[in-house]
Amino acid sequence: MANISAKDVAELRKKTGCGMMECKNALVEANGNMDEAIKILRERGIAVAAKKADRIAAEGLVDIAIENGVGAIIEVNSETDFVAKNDTFKAFVANLLHIIITEKPADVAALLAATYEGETTVEAQLKQMIFTIGENMSIRRFDIIEGDLVSYIHGKGSIGVIVKFEADEAAAANEGYAEVKKNVALHVAAQAAVPYIAREDVPASVIAEEKSVLLAQLANDPANAKKPQQVLEKIVEGRLGKFFEANCLLEQEYVKAENKESVAKYLADSGKAFGGSIKVANFFRYEKGEGLQKREEDFAAEIEKMVNNK
Repeated sequence: MANISAKDVAELRKKTGCGMMECKNALVEANGNMDEAIKILRERGIAVAAKKADRIAAEGLVDIAIENGVGAIIEVNSETDFVAKNDTFKAFVANLLHIIITEKPADVAALLAATYEGETTVEAQLKQMIFTIGENMSIRRFDIIEGDLVSYIHGKGSIGVIVKFEADEAAAANEGYAEVKKNVALHVAAQAAVPYIAREDVPASVIAEEKSVLLAQLANDPANAKKPQQVLEKIVEGRLGKFFEANCLLEQEYVKAENKESVAKYLADSGKAFGGSIKVANFFRYEKGEGLQKREEDFAAEIEKMVNNK
């Protein structure tokens, strides 16, 4: 059996980020061979990742990067918020954004297959992170957007927003244009996510279905029993306005407005003041863990378990 020194263990730990005991055990198994020990730790990382795969990962981080007019937004999940604050985890997410921007993978599967720092794949690095940090992690989603962009991160990665604008030369050259873009990004972050930019973007089939629901609601109200159909149609048209406000960015009331103006009016007025026009061409809003089952912590039970197993 090879003589494993503390220096060897420390060197392996520096190279892999794994715990001292894992490094020592790997070196013993590899008979002191550093490269073989690294291989053993990576293989164990894959096994550990498989075991942790069914554990809930609804915390994590939303991050954004913009390079040369190309932007990417990503959500990477972990089991606890503590891990999301880890510098190694944050650096991993930042590296993923760079890979997305430079290689433009089609989906998460393609991103996982991409090369990570010229040595391994993203998937292998993710599994190694799971082994090293000890929590399940997953790359949930990402989007790529190009053009005149502005981004905003809220709450150290709890919400991320990236917005693409289209402005003519007069508006784009105005010194107030940057502030307008920032204000719209802040608005998007402050409001619940919506699926459309403008009412014109809502498919006719979606509007028809909403009308059908509203008409059924009116028909089920005895107070409307004697009202003519054309009157009911007008009521439905009025209520559709509320539907557009709830589902279209430009129809929402601008959060910083003093007179309840819409986002569309804010952009129109700003563009006019700059002698041009400003439009929102696209946007993404990610909220960390939205739609995911949250992990329920029972700290009393955890403490009791620790006490009983000491």
